Amino acid sequence: MGLRERMRGRTLDWMMRQMNELRPETVEEAEADVLEVGFGTGLNLDFYPDKVSSLVGLDPNPPQGLKALEERLARAPFPVERCALPADTELPFDAGRFDCVVSTWTLCSIPDADRALAEMRRVLRPGGRLLFIEHGRAPSPSTARWQDRLNPLWLRITGGCNMNRPIDRLVEDAGFELVGLERFRAKGPSLLAHMYRGEAKA
Repeated sequence: MGLRERMRGRTLDWMMRQMNELRPETVEEAEADVLEVGFGTGLNLDFYPDKVSSLVGLDPNPPQGLKALEERLARAPFPVERCALPADTELPFDAGRFDCVVSTWTLCSIPDADRALAEMRRVLRPGGRLLFIEHGRAPSPSTARWQDRLNPLWLRITGGCNMNRPIDRLVEDAGFELVGLERFRAKGPSLLAHMYRGEAKA
């Protein structure tokens, strides 16, 4: 493993740790058998409750050789399986396999979010829950227009992150029933700070 790969993991871990204070309210609602889409460096592991019995972490390009990740995996009180797969492909799980799907700051960067959400719904049991916190399209029309203007450049800079996706609409269009949604402004630049925290049922 080269220096570039080690630095990628460390940089990703540092960047996403800045969101840790926003994780518990979403992650603590998970239970039983969980699929986490966008597992990354395992930052959510420290926030899952005792009622989680197992977790499968999905990531298309999982970081390697990151000590902090290995420590989080070792602390987890439930078995964790990691799968190096993109979410917007046919997932190797039976229909109804999971009780919960958790997505934290992931739907912005999945190339085909519609297909990914359809797969999440397929692998959830009937009535299973999608728990998410994501950044996305701002409620202010003027800010949203700037997001639309700058999104092509932002996509190139970040390697695939979209700043202007309407997360609630994507979830509902995939066939989920949105049963709870909170919209709020987090810290940081306005173009990236508009959050969607929600729960949806399959």
